[in-house]
Amino acid sequence: MKRLILTIALLSPACLLFAQQEKSDINQGNKLYEQQKYKEAEEAYRKSVAKKTETVEGNFNLGDALYKQKQYDKAQEQFNKLGASSNKAVAAQAYHNLGNSLLESKKLEESIEAYKKALINNPADDQTRYNLAYAQEKLKQQKQQNKNNKNKDNKNNKDDKNKQDQNKQNQDKKDQDKKDQDKKNSDQNKNDQNKDQDKKDQQNGQQPNKISKEDAQRMLDALNNQEKDTQDKLKNKKLKGVKVHITKDW
Repeated sequence: MKRLILTIALLSPACLLFAQQEKSDINQGNKLYEQQKYKEAEEAYRKSVAKKTETVEGNFNLGDALYKQKQYDKAQEQFNKLGASSNKAVAAQAYHNLGNSLLESKKLEESIEAYKKALINNPADDQTRYNLAYAQEKLKQQKQQNKNNKNKDNKNNKDDKNKQDQNKQNQDKKDQDKKDQDKKNSDQNKNDQNKDQDKKDQQNGQQPNKISKEDAQRMLDALNNQEKDTQDKLKNKKLKGVKVHITKDW
């Protein structure tokens, strides 16, 4: 079983076989490229392209030099143009390097398409096949990560909503408790005020709707005495009778 590995090394300009005779600028660019002087190599390749715009090797190697300088967008322009070549070998290598440039730019889906085009032109290229499998695996991981992040966001949103609801419930309970306590305090204040007023009334000798046991007894005794006097008066009146003038009739 083959292990999934990433091979992003660009195909070396020295290994490219083109029918066109190498020019001095291209040769100079290749030497600089091998020395990893990519900026100087780029300038040499641009000179060759300026002299002959349709030079395949000059344009291809220019794309390589741009790639090495991490100028991936410019490198993609070069390889994309070369991918339209009628020469399948050139097209396959151009799409391979285009796929690498897109991969470095995190454009996974586009890099996969580029690798597929490279394999159409050269089905036997294992290096491109490995890079294609790698890009597909990275895309799969990216989609799974995006899904996990979405689920996490949804969970966080749900947790936030539950927290907000709980906070609201807690606040409502606090508000209600405060209202209940305020009412209780108000009722207590009224009771205290009534007690204070009753106390004042007692101190002032005023006891509305209330009489002491002694006062009640005195009132009862007074009523009894009045009733007794009344009865005695009636009794005496009965015993004495009424004086009647008698006329002797005989």
